[in-house]
Amino acid sequence: MGLLTDKVALITGGISGLGRASALRYAAEGASVVVADINAERGKNAAEEMSAGGASIEFVQVDVTCEASQQALFDDVVARYGRVDTVLAAAGVSSSHYISGEVSEVEAEPEERMFHNRMLEDWEKVMAVNVTGVMLTNKIAITHMLAHQTKGTIVNIASIAGRRPLPGASDYCVSKAAVIMLTNTVATEYSTSNIRVNAIGPGFIETPMTANIRQSPEWMETVMQMTPMQRMGQANEIASTALFLASDESSYFNGQTLFPNGGMFVG
Repeated sequence: MGLLTDKVALITGGISGLGRASALRYAAEGASVVVADINAERGKNAAEEMSAGGASIEFVQVDVTCEASQQALFDDVVARYGRVDTVLAAAGVSSSHYISGEVSEVEAEPEERMFHNRMLEDWEKVMAVNVTGVMLTNKIAITHMLAHQTKGTIVNIASIAGRRPLPGASDYCVSKAAVIMLTNTVATEYSTSNIRVNAIGPGFIETPMTANIRQSPEWMETVMQMTPMQRMGQANEIASTALFLASDESSYFNGQTLFPNGGMFVG
């Protein structure tokens, strides 16, 4: 038996990067997996690719910034499977210009990324996806878990940027710090309800979202200076952490943020 045999897993942002790697790992461990993303065409294609080897992976479209859309997503999953056992909130953006599943490009010049040059609309978009989206995922997941008396787990994707400031990424850093505190607070509120809530704060991981880093020698030099292991992490390494937190292997973990980051000191 796998670590998630007979479990129902829902993963937002599940068609690329960390979400996709986690979906494949969860399915390999016996879970029925539903991946959700805003891009319907790409999502359907990704689910077909991931399930080609026999894995139980389905796709449902969602806009994580919209409460009605997230409610419909959870209602759909519960209608199909009867419950939701574990949720991975992996939907997120590195900037207001990032498009789910696409390879990110080198962004604006350093001066344009400085805090005083941030546009309010760009700031609000990052917060809407990275903070409000995660909040809604947690809220609706817990509502369903309480209603069905499910012994549930929730894993939120934060970032090392939530603990270590990155110049030129103020919106992203603040949003991920919020995810860490949201995780702590929600875990405390439901610690006696058989619902565990934890987070992962990855370091620099090779995904489409970080492609802009690999395209820039200057960025890569900075990343290597920050990372004692002298390499970027792989998505499957984060998927292993997500699996641990989603399963009973982590039964005494609650309100924790694990930082797989290649040896960075986060204080």
